[in-house]
Order: sequence, then C-alpha cells, then structure tokens
Amino acid sequence: MEHIRYSVAACQTDLPNPVERREMRRNTERMLSMIDSAVAGAAPFLPVRLVVFPEFAHAAPVFPTVKELLDKLAVQIPNEHTEALEMKAREHQIYIQSGTMLERDERFPGVVFNTTCLVGPQGVLYKYRKVNTWIPYEVHASPHDLEGYDEPMFPVADTEIGRIGCAVCYDWLFPEAIRQLAAGGAEVLVRVSAYMDPWGATRPMDWWTVVNRCRAIENTAYVVAANQGASLKHYPPYSWPGGSMVVDFDGRVLAEASPGPGERIVVAPVDISALRHERAARRGHHMLAHLRTEAYPVYRQHAYPPRLETEEPAASHSYERNNLLIDEAKRRL
Repeated sequence: MEHIRYSVAACQTDLPNPVERREMRRNTERMLSMIDSAVAGAAPFLPVRLVVFPEFAHAAPVFPTVKELLDKLAVQIPNEHTEALEMKAREHQIYIQSGTMLERDERFPGVVFNTTCLVGPQGVLYKYRKVNTWIPYEVHASPHDLEGYDEPMFPVADTEIGRIGCAVCYDWLFPEAIRQLAAGGAEVLVRVSAYMDPWGATRPMDWWTVVNRCRAIENTAYVVAANQGASLKHYPPYSWPGGSMVVDFDGRVLAEASPGPGERIVVAPVDISALRHERAARRGHHMLAHLRTEAYPVYRQHAYPPRLETEEPAASHSYERNNLLIDEAKRRL
C-alpha cells in the first residue's frame, strides 16, 4: 500500500483589505508568491503538497450592508483568482485552500456568501460557504438559512493526498460542524480563519489553540489552521494575532507561528497512512465510532435562526436584524 506522507503549509497573511474588486488582484498575487516560497522552502525536506490561507485573505466584508458588498466586492466563482490558484497548483502539483472571498451566485439573488475553495491541478474541487457566520457583525448569508438550498454544506474532497474538508473560523466553535466533516470522511480538517484578539492565540484565553487541538482529538484527524496575521491598520477594528498551526490526530501541536501580526509560513508533516492505521486499529478514544447520536434531543428542534413575525429579504439583512434574531433565540432557550 502506498505510504501517503507530505508536508502542509499554513500561510498567514498581512495584507491591506480590498475595498473594491480590482484590489483583490494585489492580494492574490502576493498569495501566489507565498505559495512559491512555501514549496521552495520545503523542497530539500518533505515536500509541501497542501497550502492553506486564512479567512479574508482575498477580501473581507468591510462594508456594513449586503448591497455594498454586492456592489463593490462580491465575485462569482470560479473567477480570475481561482484560475490563478489552479495554474499555481498545476505548476507545483499541489492543493491550495484559498483564503475566503465574498461570493455572489445568480441562483441566490441578493445574497453574499463568505467562501473558500479547495483548488487542485484539475481545478476547484469544492466550495465551502461559511455556515456559522460571526453574528451579529457578519451580514453575509449562511447556506443553512436559505430556503431550497440543496448543495452539500460540508463537502469533503477525496484526493491523492487524503480526504480534505474545510470550515471557516467561527464554524470551529461548533463541534457539530467539524464532526460533520469527519463523518463525511475528512482526514485533514482545514481551518481558514480570521480569529482576533482577545480570543486568539495568546493567554489567558487562547481559544484558538484550545479549539484546534480539541477538534483534532475528538475527530481523530489532522488540523491545518491558517489564521489572519493582519496588523490593526489593515483590518480594523480588530488586531489579528496569527499563531497559524498544524495539529496531529492526537492533539499534538506539530508546528505553530509565534503570536503576533505579520506574514508567516508554518510547515509540518502529515502522515495519512498513519492516521488511517490509527482509525482502523484503535478501540479506545474512537469518538467517531462511539457516538450515541440519539442521546442528544437538543438537535431535534430548530434553534437558529428563529422565525420573526416580519421576515425581510436577504439583501436587507443587517447588524440590527442579527441582534433581533439572537435575542429571540436566547429567549427560546
């Protein structure tokens, strides 16, 4: 049996935030250069086959309304950025988890998604649209909330370097989201994130490290987590602590960037063959096999978003509306 072992690279960025579509090219060009650096740096050792970028690396939801995001930043996928990544993936024979970009889709008029793509030499393998938006601030849509949405919300790609699944930032605060990726067969769990201070990669809270390690343990999977490393001047009103890391299937941190803003490339080994052996041989601490699904009645009823008396079109979603939904959901707890 072929032994599947390679390096992964988590590339955290520190780029100015685009405020119009044409400025996205600058960010994508820098990401292409970082891919070259990651591949060249690892070439004398265990070659890099998977490169991961953080949330908002291509573009962030910097405008407070959906209309402004649609007018100024949202793009369809595939686009010039995914095509550039595909060419780079083909050049190096690697897989690239893109940073997120704001996506528009003609099938869902008036809606913006926060989307990342897994791109390989053969093109876009999946699109992942953030399911758990960071409310109340984020006004783009969750596919979960759209009537008639019929695409997989947690896709997993079966590739020559293993089965890869991705979720974005706040998704990782919901164990159910990452468990669904594992249930879909994911062996490498990719975190594309813009996790800010004070909850980031530093004490006393350090949610970033705690969550990354816990999700690896409870799903017996590798975690490759790229966090935004932007300085405050690039992505106000928050500072972004970086700390990108790779965690093995027992929760060991294999490599991590020192906390603080700035570009970093973190490289660590991933051994898919060892993971598959462990999943097959292990009896204890096999939480995927031990899961008593019927024991949790909390999932039998709808929780969020609650139904408001007056529903509004997606394009009118706002910070204020998100707060109304949160208050109503809390009232029903």
